Amino acid sequence: MRLTRFSDIGLRVLMYLHGADERPGPVTVAEIASQFELPINHLVKVVSQLSKMGWVRATRGRNGGLRLAADATKLRIGQVLRQLEGEDELIDCEGSSCRLAVDCRLRGALHEGLQAFYAAMDRHTLADIAGGGTGEHIVRMHRMFLVTPHTQSAA
Repeated sequence: MRLTRFSDIGLRVLMYLHGADERPGPVTVAEIASQFELPINHLVKVVSQLSKMGWVRATRGRNGGLRLAADATKLRIGQVLRQLEGEDELIDCEGSSCRLAVDCRLRGALHEGLQAFYAAMDRHTLADIAGGGTGEHIVRMHRMFLVTPHTQSAA
């Protein structure tokens, strides 16, 4: 199993915003794109989804930007991944012409494995994964960005 790029970016955005709590102003999409070397068009789609989920607050305009809207101590990584990845089956048994589909146990085993993965991810919160050394690195990223001259556009 491999997470989609969409989920990867979504998790990084949430982690980066979690580290922005002490900042005087909001984080911009351009800043995140620069920090993680991401295409802005794709990042905007991810941020839009995170905003729809209520995890990110996006404010438009000259002084606009992004803030974490969710409580990082309660936001479970499994919950985030379920929303971003979906809970679709790992393989499409209905759409394929597999000769084993009638009496195959693979579908059930894969479903069980996927549920175990999400359950394991539910044991971790955003605060957990964005803390410790990772959190310190994110804070350093914020500081370096704020002291380096950049041309930023609003979120």
